[in-house]
Amino acid sequence: IEDQVMPKKCGHLSGKEVVPVEEMVKKIVMAVNSRRSEDFLIVARTDARGVTGIDDAIERARIYVEAGADIIFPEALESAEEFRRFAREVRAPLMANMTEFGKSPLLSVKELGDMGYRLVIFPATTFRASMMASKRILEIIRDKGTQRDHLDLLMSRSEFYSLINYYGYEEEDRRVDSIARGLLERVKRSAGLKI
Repeated sequence: IEDQVMPKKCGHLSGKEVVPVEEMVKKIVMAVNSRRSEDFLIVARTDARGVTGIDDAIERARIYVEAGADIIFPEALESAEEFRRFAREVRAPLMANMTEFGKSPLLSVKELGDMGYRLVIFPATTFRASMMASKRILEIIRDKGTQRDHLDLLMSRSEFYSLINYYGYEEEDRRVDSIARGLLERVKRSAGLKI
């Protein structure tokens, strides 16, 4: 649940606005009151750091915890010291966003864990890596008309099949097919069918 004014913007860009604290508290309380399972966690994200500053972000986070949030997600903190300070001053499970090319420094899971962060997300890392690899191989195909000399850039068929458990699914298909054939034969015999 976020405290940004809609329409939402990327937390690492300028021009965001945050809703009044009271509005966010209402959202959290409604989520808490609607929860049907203890396994459902309420994550309260604050974008206040980039709008009203670190002090307000910390104050909001404390209020969000009191309102019932299970995890606090301070978006776009701008230094390792801000991450440390936030963890010192907000007594709750914390989440960190390690998106590349944003306002936050790229800290390791260990560094963040040592500060007290219990959840670290890398929301665009694999997407950015795969898009860069796709761009590179497409440029090669555009320039050379083939990927033939660059197969080392690609996952092999055996690696891909292993990754997706292709042969395991084939084996399961054979097993289920055998069970289905046996069941059909028993039904035919017991019903006297010649199908």
